[in-house]
Amino acid sequence: MRIIAFDIGDKRIGVACTDPLGMMALPLETYFRKNTAEDVKYLARLAESKCAEVIVCGMPFNFDGSESVQTVKTRKFIDLLAQETNIPIELQDERFTTMEARRDLLSADMRRDKRKQVIDKVAASYILEGYMNKTGRT
Repeated sequence: MRIIAFDIGDKRIGVACTDPLGMMALPLETYFRKNTAEDVKYLARLAESKCAEVIVCGMPFNFDGSESVQTVKTRKFIDLLAQETNIPIELQDERFTTMEARRDLLSADMRRDKRKQVIDKVAASYILEGYMNKTGRT
C-alpha cells in the first residue's frame, strides 16, 4: 500500500511517500505554496500520480495537545483537500517532527541554506513514519 504524507505549513508543504512496497517513509519534495486553490489541486494530483491509497496530514497541536491557530488553518486546508480527491485522509500528530528533523540535519552537519530546503520533507517523512508505526504498517 502506497501512502503519501503532507507537513502543511503557511509557506511550504513537506511531502513524503512510502516506497512502492509501502515499507519505508521517504522524503519526496518541498512544495512552495502559491495560493490555497492551486496548492490543494497540486497535492491532490500528486497523491493520485503516486497511486497513494491514503493521504496522511500532520496536525500541529500545541505541546499540551490543545489546538492552536495553526491547527485550525490546517483543518481548513485538509477539508479543501478532501473535496479535491477521493483518497482517504488520515490525521497524524506532528508535534516535535520539525524539531527532530532540525536536530538530525544539524547532526549531519548540513548547512543552514540546505537545511531550509529539505527540513519540511524530512519532517513529512517523520509524520509518515509515525503513522506507519501507529497503524502497524512498518
